[in-house]
Amino acid sequence: MVGAGWVTQYHLPAWRLVPGVEVVAICDPEPAALSQRADAFAIPQRFATLHDMLDHAQLDALDIASPRQFHAAHVRAGAARGLPLLCQKPLGVDLTEAEALVDEIAVPFMVHENWRFRPYYRELKAWLEAGLVGEITAIRLDFHSSGMISGAVGQRPALVRQPFFRHEPRLLVMEVLIHHLDTLRFLFGELDLGSAVLARSNADIIGEDSAILGLARRSDGVPLQVSGNLAVHGAPPAPADQLWIWGARGTIHLDGATLRLIGPQPRDIAFDPASSYQAAYNGAIAHFVQCLAAGAPFETAATDNLETLRLVEAAYRISGFQPAVV
Repeated sequence: MVGAGWVTQYHLPAWRLVPGVEVVAICDPEPAALSQRADAFAIPQRFATLHDMLDHAQLDALDIASPRQFHAAHVRAGAARGLPLLCQKPLGVDLTEAEALVDEIAVPFMVHENWRFRPYYRELKAWLEAGLVGEITAIRLDFHSSGMISGAVGQRPALVRQPFFRHEPRLLVMEVLIHHLDTLRFLFGELDLGSAVLARSNADIIGEDSAILGLARRSDGVPLQVSGNLAVHGAPPAPADQLWIWGARGTIHLDGATLRLIGPQPRDIAFDPASSYQAAYNGAIAHFVQCLAAGAPFETAATDNLETLRLVEAAYRISGFQPAVV
């Protein structure tokens, strides 16, 4: 395990569920975080740096969950030892770095893009493949929260939960909506971005916290709009996906963790939000191990993930958004 930060509280329970697998070592330069994670998950070997871990631990693969600015260096270090790699998204700080990395790395290489592994999205994919809504005419996804609105004690909930948001020059699209763009590709195929408007709501961040993206499905031009906004009055502090799919024979509405088919043959399935969140990590990590064992291609291979990053990069280019100068 490379990194002992926030996201590893979800990676490590997922690894415990994979038969025949043991997390034998973890590295992080922050001693308190390293000890906390290693103690909580009984990881026997602990190192301050990845290079120390590579030199002293016997490993079969790396799960890289370090901050994005270190992904390229950590991927290269693992690949130099011939280790299969699972790397948290985003693959690099920008598309250029990610493309160079993909061209260079020859070991099995998967991006940990887990949103598409949420149970309700897997079920939705099955509904679409069964043609339950008929020909799709339009798609809309909203991801709204009040997390960037200052509360009674002057704190913004989104920054309490993930303090690193304060310093990200590429925030909402690169850090959050990247998940949705990847999931929409999984559901509907390749997409093209035609318009993008990004904005920043407050001086406690330097990157964007709202985005309106106008896309179209490449195969047939079906319009798809994504609206992300972390400063919506009346929205909950913790956002939930709102996805509408309009078709000739019905409508699908994903309301948080509830999936509904509206039409002649209605369906309604409620998933547990908390268990679905962890299940996404479980599914991604199980997929990594299964594909390694079978020699099969990864669903979110690094080469595939470049297509998601190209949409992210296009959003910043088309919008012309510039982070605040500090």
